[in-house]
Amino acid sequence: MRVIGIDPGTAITGWGIVEERMQSLNMVAYGVVTTPAKTPLPERLQTIYQELTAVIAEWNPDLSAIEELFFSKNAKTALSVGHGRGVAMLTLANANLPITEYKPLEIKQAITGHGGATKPQIQQMVKLLLELDDIPRPDDAADALAVAICHLHSARLRALV
Repeated sequence: MRVIGIDPGTAITGWGIVEERMQSLNMVAYGVVTTPAKTPLPERLQTIYQELTAVIAEWNPDLSAIEELFFSKNAKTALSVGHGRGVAMLTLANANLPITEYKPLEIKQAITGHGGATKPQIQQMVKLLLELDDIPRPDDAADALAVAICHLHSARLRALV
C-alpha cells in the first residue's frame, strides 16, 4: 500500500510518499511545493494544485492522508493554511484518492507514542522508522512523511479491529 501524506500550507506544502511492503515501511519520495510570498494568492494556490497533481501522477499513491488544521491564535495564518489545505484536498479528491485527516496530536502519538512530542523528536522518529541516513529536509517534508506513516499505522490497527 502506497500513501501520500500532506503537510498543508500556502507558503510551503510538504508531501511524502511511504509504501508498506511485508509490514516494512519504505520511503518512496518526498518534497515540498513552495510559493513566493509576494505572488498573488490565486497563483500560489494554482502552483500547489499543479505540483501536487504532478507528484500524484508520478508516484501513483493508493491512499492519502492530510494533517488537520490546528487552532491558531493568528487568524490570518490559520486562514492562509486553510487555503493551501483546501487546494491539497481538492487535488487528492480529483485524483480519486481516499482522504483521511489526522489531528497533529494523532500524528505525534502514532510516530512517537507521545502526543506532546517536539518537532525534532518527530523528525528523528521519521528517520528511524523509514531507516533513512538523514532527517528529511525541509521540516515540512518530514512532517508529510509523518502523516503518511501515521496513516499506515492507523490502517494496521483498523485491520486488527
